[in-house]
Amino acid sequence: MFPSHSPAIYEFLKEHKLVEPAQLDELNEEHKATGKPLADVVIDLGIIERSSLLHRIAEHLGYDYLTDLPVQFPGEAIAALNGKLARDYGVMPLSADSQNIDLLVSDPFNTQAIDDLTFALGRNVRLFFADPDKIDVQIKQHYGEDEASIDDVLQEINSGNLPAEGRDLSERDIESMAEQTPIIRFVNLVIGQAIRDKASDIHFEPFEHEFKIRYRIDGALYEMAPPPKALSLPILSRIKVLASLNIAERRIPQDGRIKITIGGRQVDLRVSTLPTQFGESVVLRVLDQSAVQLDISQLGMPKDVFDGIQEIVHRPNGIFIVTGPTGSGKTTTLYSGLRIINTADLKLLTAEDPVEYEIEGIMQVPVNPLVGLTFAAALRSFLRQDPDVIMVGEIRDLETAQIAIQASLTGHLVLSTLHTNDSAGAVTRLVDMGVEPFLIASSLEAVLAQRLVRRVCVQCRTSYTPPADLIKPLGITPENVGNRQFFYGKGCPVCSQSGYRGRLGIYEWLRMSEAVRDLIGEKASTLVIRQKAIEQGMRTLRDDGLRAIFDGHTSIEEVIKYT
Repeated sequence: MFPSHSPAIYEFLKEHKLVEPAQLDELNEEHKATGKPLADVVIDLGIIERSSLLHRIAEHLGYDYLTDLPVQFPGEAIAALNGKLARDYGVMPLSADSQNIDLLVSDPFNTQAIDDLTFALGRNVRLFFADPDKIDVQIKQHYGEDEASIDDVLQEINSGNLPAEGRDLSERDIESMAEQTPIIRFVNLVIGQAIRDKASDIHFEPFEHEFKIRYRIDGALYEMAPPPKALSLPILSRIKVLASLNIAERRIPQDGRIKITIGGRQVDLRVSTLPTQFGESVVLRVLDQSAVQLDISQLGMPKDVFDGIQEIVHRPNGIFIVTGPTGSGKTTTLYSGLRIINTADLKLLTAEDPVEYEIEGIMQVPVNPLVGLTFAAALRSFLRQDPDVIMVGEIRDLETAQIAIQASLTGHLVLSTLHTNDSAGAVTRLVDMGVEPFLIASSLEAVLAQRLVRRVCVQCRTSYTPPADLIKPLGITPENVGNRQFFYGKGCPVCSQSGYRGRLGIYEWLRMSEAVRDLIGEKASTLVIRQKAIEQGMRTLRDDGLRAIFDGHTSIEEVIKYT
């Protein structure tokens, strides 16, 4: 990721006329709203290629640009710089002698760095520029993530003084354990590491003889080195203290929320505890406002899907449903749709469980079934609030479905989600709930089914010819493939040897046509509706997955796994 030196980048883009002035101001506003570096915003939109922008910046500032980093960095150069300076200034030493040091810099616009480093190191400093992502990987590899590593903190904790199970400890004893400085530092390091690695969830799992901590990154779980089993109670108690949960109650599930500042930005964590045989399992869902992309133009949708959503959200009424399993990005798609129409002349209301991302200008209501504020109750109240657009987190029951349909028929646009396998399945699901088919046919405007698949790492992407038995499940033959290329990630430091970095969506867009509405009214099966939609040009999830494979964005295994 580029450093977020937006004024300097802004002036550079403006001076070199790389972006139209009006568009540049618009993109700069987006940078301020999301926290995403302006250079990344410009690259993701395809306005300028990454390598081209990096070369232009180096040329503009008079730095030598290194396309490829050395395979090995000299030991004497590494030793000449301490970890704190390397991380604080984003620099990696190339070479050093008693009087001079050459450094790779990830933020070339930081003009103060050369003076600060000259003074701190007592040597002449010469700066070189390269891809910031590659430099960051090398800094992490050679100097670690933080001055205090997780291992250092674990060594500091005297686990011998901690009780093995702690079942008969008083609430005060547990609280004092959770307030020990090493425990606090350990929890902060684990959360900080997860956020830097762009994890979506952190799992704390006590077993009979061990205590596991796992991160979910790009949909896959990765285990970190486990802390001693004796630390499970104080670590979990620390999390419960942060989330304002009852630390003495370990027999029933609890839910809470933590707001924490990491690296200068605020991150929300949703906390869920679950009593298990060997202690409480705790899962933290990371809601990082700056990491999630709520701009619909940057979700990587095919043009027909993108245009279809644009058209739907500008409609005065009707229902738009997004379907898919948990974690497939349904809410992000709906938020992106709302952002398109989030203007002063429209009133937007959402009912969510819970509110995941706060969006300026939208009234967001967290549902709370414990006090009777269900989705249905919230929807009923919304209709008395004079809204134009309503988003309901999920249609879970007949009452919510009926009110949503009623709202759409009385001149409101309703957006919601359902858990179904494909777009046609959303219709059958509503019928199964008890909704009259003629009401679905008259109110439903479109259904979008989606999945998130892992993106092949661009740094180690390699083309290959897959065996026939691997492509057979995709429903294609070597003859269908022709000259098209397939790719996989070999594994490199940038993607932590996984071969994947980031995720992209694959989509199935079902727009209601008269023929499909007639089939719904006739209580046709999912298969019949699906077949008719395909006849009328709908691209299935599997077909869209093939598009992503042939574009070199994902692998065969990912598409087979998720479609």
